[in-house]
Amino acid sequence: MSSTSYTKLEPVEIDSVKIPCSYCHTLVLGSGCASLSTAVRLKRAGLEDLCIVTDNIFGGTSRNTGSDKQTYYKLSDSTRDPDTPYRMAEALTAGGAMHGDIALIEAIGSENGFYNLVGMGVPFPYNPWGGFTGYKTDHDPLQRGVSLGPYTSKLMTEYLERECRTLGIDIMDHHDVVKLIRLDDRAAGALIMNKREMDTDSRGLRLILCDNLVFGLGGPGGFYEKTVYPKPQNGGIGLALEIGATAANLTESQYGLTSQKFRWNLSGSYHQVLPRYYSIDGETGETFDFLNDYFPDMASLMNAVFLKGYQWPFDPRKIPDYGSSLLDVLVYRETEILGRKVYMDFRENPKGNDHIGRFDPALLGREAAEYWRNSGIDGTTPIERLRQLNPAAIQLYLDHNIDLAAEPLEMAVSAQHNNGGLAADIWWESVNIRRLFPVGEANGTHGAARPGGTALNSGQVGAFRAAQKIALAYRDKTLDTEKARDSGRRAASEILGILQQLTAGTPVPDCDREYKTGFQQRMSRYAAAVRSAQTAKEAKAAAEKQQKDYTELRVDPMRLSIALKLRHMVFAHRMYLEAIADYIQQGGGSRASSLVIAAEGQEGTPVHPLLPDWRIVPENLKLRGRIQHIRWNPDTKKPEFDWIDTRPIPTEDSWFETVWARYLDGSVFK
Repeated sequence: MSSTSYTKLEPVEIDSVKIPCSYCHTLVLGSGCASLSTAVRLKRAGLEDLCIVTDNIFGGTSRNTGSDKQTYYKLSDSTRDPDTPYRMAEALTAGGAMHGDIALIEAIGSENGFYNLVGMGVPFPYNPWGGFTGYKTDHDPLQRGVSLGPYTSKLMTEYLERECRTLGIDIMDHHDVVKLIRLDDRAAGALIMNKREMDTDSRGLRLILCDNLVFGLGGPGGFYEKTVYPKPQNGGIGLALEIGATAANLTESQYGLTSQKFRWNLSGSYHQVLPRYYSIDGETGETFDFLNDYFPDMASLMNAVFLKGYQWPFDPRKIPDYGSSLLDVLVYRETEILGRKVYMDFRENPKGNDHIGRFDPALLGREAAEYWRNSGIDGTTPIERLRQLNPAAIQLYLDHNIDLAAEPLEMAVSAQHNNGGLAADIWWESVNIRRLFPVGEANGTHGAARPGGTALNSGQVGAFRAAQKIALAYRDKTLDTEKARDSGRRAASEILGILQQLTAGTPVPDCDREYKTGFQQRMSRYAAAVRSAQTAKEAKAAAEKQQKDYTELRVDPMRLSIALKLRHMVFAHRMYLEAIADYIQQGGGSRASSLVIAAEGQEGTPVHPLLPDWRIVPENLKLRGRIQHIRWNPDTKKPEFDWIDTRPIPTEDSWFETVWARYLDGSVFK
């Protein structure tokens, strides 16, 4: 780091091990869109004492993920349909379990966040009059979505990184965060590890103290076996949970059908060209066109597959009457229950059989037929139709050495986004740890269900809000660095002890991989799209045991960084399971992107006549107005829960002179 971004302090010494120690005013963790945007905003506000820490500047979800048409969601300002921040806030809160004031902030701030990106050169397409024409996304009535194609967040990240470097913001790459530092009720820094210096006496550890900690370590990508999160994205929420940060809505994630060899959402065009679904038994090699058994005719099967392109996220409300989300249930059953591999094949049309009939374009429903006609689709096979509709969708897979014209795609129901995260206030500051600012997916603002593209907007709005409070209300240095060093020393001592334990004796080959696979399979099987009270209870107990088993790991010294990640990941996955079990116990049913299966003797609508034991527990509508908070109690070694009422969308009118006065005296931040 340059001399402008930190102050050296006396090293922290533990049993003759000297760990470098320094101070910077604001420490930003993570290098996704939200973290980088926060840093840019702070530097533009004149804050020089600033540093970004990341384990891989080219890793993370923002830079390595996308979809058929990855969406940025903002207030509509270039169509004839009138839009207001209040209408947008209503759309954001419609799914429930979201605070109205935060929804209004995300609506009002959407234009600021979007045009800040445009000002940096992010090339969002516009019409001849300069309007950024939008389109409708999931769960939204107006044309608020805009896109750069499949790589919207990737381009955003690249431009934000470029701006950080132009502004001279220090970026410490190849550093893992291994422990957060808390001093009383405030955040005070982080213990980090240089992965290129793990063989030194200090094990590559370094203590950075700070007045403000921006926490942007992304979503729980490494928690699941079936996931569309990029491989470099593990998630670091456990680091904040273990110091007692309150989390909100950990139960709420978004799931959908994705490819596995190359992780990508199979939305939009991939389904609208009607590929064939089939599964293969791993032991016998037998092939099953399994959809044929669950649809009454080929027309309803074709309609469900086509609509899955529009309705990509799994939604229990779209299961009945042969809806598109029945596909997710059937794919889940094939993979998780029957142990088969499922494929999407663009070389063949859906096969059908004598019972439901054979594929015939004449059977297309009105919506699908009109879409094909308007798009000029008349190919005889799915790959021909995909070339006509969206050749870039084929090229995307070619860029990753997958030829859709020569091989099928293995697919599964995968975790895609955590709508929950750390609980924060209207300035994106933790509700119970001052000066801790969760941004991006680490902040649980989204509620149970969200319109497509809101995550990118929320990250940019949250970055601006956090930067505003830090730059205007928390600009002065207030940290007692000596007390913070003592807290840092205790954290470093704990981590050094864990490192010693991990390397004591002979390393066990692949034990860390097997350990990770254990909680990943548990999350994909019991804490993803399909859940039940019984399996949640059993999985929670297994998670608690696996957390205790961490002390038995013995790894090669060069895998210590990975093993330290497992420490906070296994703890966090337990907290997610605790949250799910509590939600179901409180009467929470199927909602958003998760299906809760009824227990024996419990009433519920069958998912399908051929699956009589799979009965849908209906959504508890009362919980739409409630948010689950969970917090770890270090004394009892158990989580604590609070259920709070959602705050409504503000309706009071503001008087300019009053707003101006509150802004000038700083009371707007209180």
